[in-house]
Amino acid sequence: MTARSGSPLGFAEVLDLPLCVDLRTAARAFGICRGTAYRLIHRGTFPCPVLRVGGRYRIPTAYLLRSLGIEERPVYAVPLEDDAMPETHPDDTRSRTSEVLA
Repeated sequence: MTARSGSPLGFAEVLDLPLCVDLRTAARAFGICRGTAYRLIHRGTFPCPVLRVGGRYRIPTAYLLRSLGIEERPVYAVPLEDDAMPETHPDDTRSRTSEVLA
């Protein structure tokens, strides 16, 4: 991969993609350069289905995620701490005892 093509997409970046992406973005997700992506398309061996829209290639994100082994989008793209509780603000006058007793 050349320096001009950009670094591979991270997990959180992949989950934030729109419904369809361009070939350059899909190539970054697979960690290949754009030239290799074009060669794979012309050979019919690109890892997921590719749409030709006008003179451009578009890749549906659902197919891209499936090809990357991501079947479902998680609720949170970043891991949460096990003991994460909503923070209370000093001006919060509600009593928490009612929540404990209920």
